Amino acid sequence: MSFVSHEKRIVVTGGAGFLGSAVVRKLRRRGCNQVIVPRRATCDLSNPSDVARLFEKARPNLLLHLASAADDPADGGTPAESFYRNVLMSAHLMEAACRWGVAKMLCVGSEASYPADAPVPLREETLFDGLPEPARCAFGVAKRLPLVQAQAYRRQYGFLCVHAIPANLYGPGDHFASASRSLVASLVWRFFEALEAAAGEVVIAGTGSATRDLLHVDDCAEGILQALEHYDANEAVNLGSGTEIGIHELARKLARMAGFAGHIRWDASRPEGPRRRFLDITRAQRAFDFHPRRQLQEGLHETVEWYRARRARGAFEPREKAFASPA
Repeated sequence: MSFVSHEKRIVVTGGAGFLGSAVVRKLRRRGCNQVIVPRRATCDLSNPSDVARLFEKARPNLLLHLASAADDPADGGTPAESFYRNVLMSAHLMEAACRWGVAKMLCVGSEASYPADAPVPLREETLFDGLPEPARCAFGVAKRLPLVQAQAYRRQYGFLCVHAIPANLYGPGDHFASASRSLVASLVWRFFEALEAAAGEVVIAGTGSATRDLLHVDDCAEGILQALEHYDANEAVNLGSGTEIGIHELARKLARMAGFAGHIRWDASRPEGPRRRFLDITRAQRAFDFHPRRQLQEGLHETVEWYRARRARGAFEPREKAFASPA
């Protein structure tokens, strides 16, 4: 059965965001001309009445739930608000999708949902073996609850919803001037701020010894559409790069690409998050032949140059921030 086709009406929550924009672009390139992107200004997905109106108007065949209420511990965090909105959005959307007879739903989770002490590489079967790291526990738990809901709805109603967990995303189009920007965007922003201020030093939280799994946003978007088309299992599926990189090495690479020749100082008094984050992607490889195409060096260079060109045109407003913290 083909899920992604030109005649399908597809709702993409978060479709104006970093990942969502990439997914919407790929859908339209596939000939899907009935893609509906609800905007928060007119449709609050945590409000059941707004969700009901969305479904009455859009009458979707497919639903991609990519919207997320971010929580950045480095900025003090909003764990209660983030938990509340993430839980309500997924709960109301899945209930509505089930009642409206949506053929398939896909929810995007977060690698922050994995237990703090889960063995690396992170495998899907360990997702519920413990609580996420304390700093992001509320967010992590909220982002894995849709998997529990999906399994319950499948058992009781036969509703088909799959759950994808992406690694740390990066690439052109990231929200460089936003508090919700990715690790790569945060580091790039810091180096360009230093260049503009003629600063000789950039201070980054942590020791730089932590590792992260970095996935280009286009590869993630492709994986999501592959999962929508070909993955029907009841368990979560990881979407990662298949490799990990140390924050220290990543920072040096980005500094060189940005043209920053000053000193990088690591502030070990500031938290840097989990020691290692690296997703096992065996399940995605076997289920729908998922293989990221973008090499890290190429993707980072593309991202830096994209940002450089737009910053030169004044597309980004400087934002006061003392540290870039690994996500």
